[in-house]
Amino acid sequence: MTSWVITSIAVALFALYLSSTAGRLDRLHLRLEADLFALDRQLQHRCGAVAELIASGVFDPATSQLLGQAVHAARTVERADRLAWSVAESQLTQTLILTLSDPADVADMAGDDEVADLLEELSGACRQVELSRRFLNDGVDACRQIRKHRLIRWFRLAGHAPWPHGLDLDDGAPPGLAGR
Repeated sequence: MTSWVITSIAVALFALYLSSTAGRLDRLHLRLEADLFALDRQLQHRCGAVAELIASGVFDPATSQLLGQAVHAARTVERADRLAWSVAESQLTQTLILTLSDPADVADMAGDDEVADLLEELSGACRQVELSRRFLNDGVDACRQIRKHRLIRWFRLAGHAPWPHGLDLDDGAPPGLAGR
């Protein structure tokens, strides 16, 4: 009788452990979805800030065309194709770095108050993109670490959730916006 009670308690504790682990894993997957949506929102905000800066007329026509094409590509890329999404956003980042690399040129542009506000908004958007990508990739790393455990795999505690993937993109802020 005593061994039966001890066995039932051990099984109940093991089931409780598995249940709490599955709950934790589920919360991590939900957090990853929220982080991905937050990153997408920040990337769209950055595209909007660049579009407003283009519309302000501060750039020459060739630069405006180049930035406009990069913004269009970043806005219209299919989000399900992570590689294409990453490439389009990285190309926008590289175009911004090429365009706003000189702090003296950026300071000249910021002579107009409206353009200065737009540059501030772009600088903030670039910082938010970087932070959002870090949060997403940190969550992906945490989720992958948990999903590698044998018990998680043996008892299929992840259910049918796909293996988590981060987003690897170049999200550095242009050097000319560093002091903003």
